[in-house]
Amino acid sequence: MTQGFYSARAAITAIGTYVPERIISNGDLETMVDTNHEWIVQRTGIVERRAAAENQFTSDMCFGAVRDMLARYPVTVEDVDYILVATTTPDTFFPSVASRVQAEFNIASSGAIDIQAACSGFVASLQTAAGLLASGTCRKILVVGAETLTKITDYTDRSTCILFGDGAGAVLVEADQADSFLAAYTKTEGNIGHHVYCSNLSDHVGGVPIDQKGKLVQNGREVYKWAVTRVSDGVNKLLEQQSLTPRDIDWFIPHSANLRIIEAVCERTGITMDQTLYSLVHYGNTSAASIPLALDLGIKAGKVKPDQQLLLYGFGGGLTQSALLLKWTLAS
Repeated sequence: MTQGFYSARAAITAIGTYVPERIISNGDLETMVDTNHEWIVQRTGIVERRAAAENQFTSDMCFGAVRDMLARYPVTVEDVDYILVATTTPDTFFPSVASRVQAEFNIASSGAIDIQAACSGFVASLQTAAGLLASGTCRKILVVGAETLTKITDYTDRSTCILFGDGAGAVLVEADQADSFLAAYTKTEGNIGHHVYCSNLSDHVGGVPIDQKGKLVQNGREVYKWAVTRVSDGVNKLLEQQSLTPRDIDWFIPHSANLRIIEAVCERTGITMDQTLYSLVHYGNTSAASIPLALDLGIKAGKVKPDQQLLLYGFGGGLTQSALLLKWTLAS
């Protein structure tokens, strides 16, 4: 576990998001598996989710998010020093999705790597960006969280197929005089990582046999218990470390895994649901994309404003946690 302050003076200077056109409603799922709209909403809070077309991949999600960012803000990406793409569903093992982004936007001189931290990936990438800026080797970093989870979803498994969707969110992180990145928290428990996995090569995870290769498999009960207890503990530790109370947080933006998890975490931490932003109602669980999608929904609704304190909290496969306390500086 690590937690502490950042020495980098950095700020998010632009944001963009993208979701594919195709909608999979709860009614659509009723025709695939034994489920119904009311049951799904009661268990998860999800009404619908987006799905990439057959010829769309994670790189396409990234391209759409970056183009949205460029259309909305007076920024450029040709001078980006590093590209970090958080994803568990790359088009290919290699080349990386980040290298596809570099090629698409003709970024002449840039590092480019994919970061695989599942649903913690976007926040982990922001933490990595802060480190690169603190080192002085970079001035401008493009961070993208993107997934095409519907391509690895088993639509015969009613416990998982109701959850997952596709999409992407992109931000620019730049060296800045603003002290925006305030504190971080990370933790990994690889010994229980077998509770949620997707494998193409190995026949086991830490000695636990794999049920199905190439598809997402989750022990929902165990992941729920882990998330409610561990995320609540992490939030409380980070607030205590910074001498903050729940009311000092303007917006809590957790990974949009399941509305019932978010409600339970809020109850245990004292953060209210009115302080919480999530993207799952219309987008489902989009793993590394869920936090930037929720953040951008808050921006577009006029909720997120400069000088507010935001607590981003990713959690999921690994099992991993990555949190970041930000002072928001970007005007909508």
